[in-house]
Amino acid sequence: MEGSRQPYSSADMTTLPDYTSARISGGWALHAYGGSGGEDSLDRLLPPMNTPRRKSTSQSKTEPPFLRTGTRTIYTAGRPPWYDEHGAQSKEAFIIGLCGGSASGKTTVANKIIEDLDVPWVVLLSMDSFYKVLSPAEQTLAASNDYNFDHPGSFDFELLVTTLRKLKQGKSVKIPVYDFTTHSRQKDWKNLYGASVIIFEGIMSFADKELLQLMDMKVFVDTDSDIRLVRRLRRDIMERGRDMEGVIKQYNKFVKPSFDQYIEPTMRLADIVVPRGGGNNVAIDLIVHHIHSQLEERELSVRAVLASAQQTQPLPQTLSVLESTPQVRGLHTIIRNKETSRDEFIFYSKRLMRLLIEHALTFLPSKPCTVQTPQGPEYEGRSFHGKGITGVSILRAGETMEPALRAVCKDVRIGKILIQTNLDSGEPELHYLRLPKDIGEDHVILMDSTVSTGAAAMMAVRVLLDHDVREENILLVSLLMAELGVHSVAYAFPCVKIITTAVDKSIDNLLQVIPGIGDFGDRYFGTDGTAKWSDDDDQETPSY
Repeated sequence: MEGSRQPYSSADMTTLPDYTSARISGGWALHAYGGSGGEDSLDRLLPPMNTPRRKSTSQSKTEPPFLRTGTRTIYTAGRPPWYDEHGAQSKEAFIIGLCGGSASGKTTVANKIIEDLDVPWVVLLSMDSFYKVLSPAEQTLAASNDYNFDHPGSFDFELLVTTLRKLKQGKSVKIPVYDFTTHSRQKDWKNLYGASVIIFEGIMSFADKELLQLMDMKVFVDTDSDIRLVRRLRRDIMERGRDMEGVIKQYNKFVKPSFDQYIEPTMRLADIVVPRGGGNNVAIDLIVHHIHSQLEERELSVRAVLASAQQTQPLPQTLSVLESTPQVRGLHTIIRNKETSRDEFIFYSKRLMRLLIEHALTFLPSKPCTVQTPQGPEYEGRSFHGKGITGVSILRAGETMEPALRAVCKDVRIGKILIQTNLDSGEPELHYLRLPKDIGEDHVILMDSTVSTGAAAMMAVRVLLDHDVREENILLVSLLMAELGVHSVAYAFPCVKIITTAVDKSIDNLLQVIPGIGDFGDRYFGTDGTAKWSDDDDQETPSY
């Protein structure tokens, strides 16, 4: 093992903490004995002759409810707030560790938990993604089935612990994709973000002490060794390009001894032992019930806290309001007037957006820059001092500000975040995000049309922070804000620069800014709002 992290071995299993575990029976199981025919016999697990092989890679994936629209994935069940009114993460993701022998049915159990759990933003993380990169000599051994993939030393535990800890903390992470046909990692890694529940499965899930400390629930899948062997034959021949002789050789030489030495002894660490894998419905129901109870205890009510807060302090120094010139007041007069036609509303809103974006750009860092003019003399000017600029719009109304940003900022990158209000709880929920790669290195202009309580804006800022954007590099830009929203964002994120054209005093019972501008999204897009909650004009049902 690398560094100071040491896996559990058979020699020190006697020193492991004595966890109380429940062994659950029940449900359908494969019949290991009797009957050579029928669909429940072991023979049906063997691959048919001449079956084409499929390329196999490690799979770590998210499984929330979603709708695909072109290139977009819209989550139909959003992620509720995972932070408090201070902007800090107040609830960590719930991690379930699934351990068991090779081909014991861990992934099947995980998928059934996901299906029965029926909650959004669940991540399935496979330990198979974290095999170490093999040296040329180890590649040669692997090609002849002489490399032990079932030993703790075959896994990159340092990367695994770091990744799982960041996921638990709500951070965005990159997951390697391991190709079992070439025994190497693919070039492109997969991004994972936003898990409320993480199901982590692998043969050595319980083999590292730091991994165990990150788990909220530990489940061991116990399946008969004969069934596991047949499943492994089927999988490795069909999906990983192996031959039967090589699979059996590897099983006898490495898989079975490693199971006896490293895997089976960790069963005592499990909170629940599930015999027969995915067919054990009783055990899966018990697991799902426990997870539901834990998630209910972690529910938050951010918007209610913000709406009831008493904001008696003066407006923060991080706020910058566009100078109220006769032109700016004239534009506000037009777009605030309920009699203004949609065409005029769009035209004058765009004019105000352009002024606002130009004003926001003055807060980006700059440095002295000397250039030579066509006439020959030098000019002492300034240029942008940073890695890059990214605009992120809070859908849908924030998207209306993108043309103004593109018009004044050449080659700006654009990201999008969809946040809607849950009509039952009144809380903002994250449904969709698409952010450029390496956004953490950029200065980000976060755009929305209006901000009332600040709940949606806070969620968007939290998403950016989770993707490693520095707080001081975020500019929140909005046409109109309520004082409550200004205070909420500034209190939670004191380094975020807040930029707007006007700040109104209050909000009404529907959480709309007063005197306000109405529902900006409905007036701009010509739609009729039906939602009873309002904040940042993002509560409308999206058009697919």
